Amino acid sequence: MTIEAKESPDSHEEDQGGGETVDAGAPDTEGELRAELAAASEEVDRLRRAAAEFDNLRKRAERERLESRWNTAAGPLREFLGVVDNLDRALEAEASADDLRAGVEMIRRQMADLLRRFGVEPVEGVNAPFDPNVHQAVAREESAEVDEPTVVQELQTGYTMESRLLRAAMVRVAVPAGGA
Repeated sequence: MTIEAKESPDSHEEDQGGGETVDAGAPDTEGELRAELAAASEEVDRLRRAAAEFDNLRKRAERERLESRWNTAAGPLREFLGVVDNLDRALEAEASADDLRAGVEMIRRQMADLLRRFGVEPVEGVNAPFDPNVHQAVAREESAEVDEPTVVQELQTGYTMESRLLRAAMVRVAVPAGGA
């Protein structure tokens, strides 16, 4: 690093310091150097504290995000535990096939009611007009009985929550014969 000094008119001495000159604006006392070093050290400490605060903020935000996610999921999941309990009871029961069927139907109704409480509704299925926004056609057949593409079989129920699609219904679609 070369520091150049402004040449004063009185000074005509030759440079004897090995090619380096001293800047007239640079601190020339040990006290001034110590003050600059202390100021730089304080700035480094301030930046370290700021980096540590930022890291702590990032970690706290991540913890809060995970806590919020847990709190959001915990309530509905607790409600579904009753359904699981009833399924366990059905599996443990020594009953006839008709009694087991009736029990499973009750559990199915319990599950459907619970889904409705959380705003989950089934997508309209069989005999509904085919809607590519909520139906996923997995099979197609021609039929003289329909005027527009129509769902004739639901292979998997679709669901919406608060008017947004959770899962498309997998369906078989009948289309007008000889056309679309």
